[in-house]
Amino acid sequence: MDTKTKIVKNILLVEDDTGDVELTLAALEEHHLADKIEVVNNGTEVLDYLYRRGKFKDRAAGNPILVLLDLKMPKVSGLEVLKIIKADEQLKLIPVVVLSSSRERPDVVQCYQHGVNAYVLKAVDYGEFVESVKQLGIFWTAVNEPPPNTWCAAPGPVPVPEQENDLNGIPAPYPASGG
Repeated sequence: MDTKTKIVKNILLVEDDTGDVELTLAALEEHHLADKIEVVNNGTEVLDYLYRRGKFKDRAAGNPILVLLDLKMPKVSGLEVLKIIKADEQLKLIPVVVLSSSRERPDVVQCYQHGVNAYVLKAVDYGEFVESVKQLGIFWTAVNEPPPNTWCAAPGPVPVPEQENDLNGIPAPYPASGG
């Protein structure tokens, strides 16, 4: 029996276009790239989800291992959401990948200036779009080691590395007591 704690791999998809949601979900689910994919449709909902408020106040503890973020959204833009995530000590280590149809230089530059982990253009072709999402999913859920603040064990408590001896030998950005 494996004594290691299984890390639950949850992805938060932030997209207001139902067609893009369906394609993204199909690509991620076809390749079993996440344990759970939560979908929100605007910037206000993603912030409510991350801060566990509103309709998400009772969601399980833990952060997603990846946020796939549309840039052009109603209520609060993807750029504003990115700024909030990367400015918050509790959220800033969550990898954020912008999925956008915008190739505008200012959009790309601003996203990188505010800490986006990757900026991916949405392919117009169905096959290319699905392949792009598959590759993103493989990297962020199978190849990349997620930051410890996104760990959510199943079942049992959230594993918290020691303050000065986490998995990479880098001091953890939270108290060793888990609080």
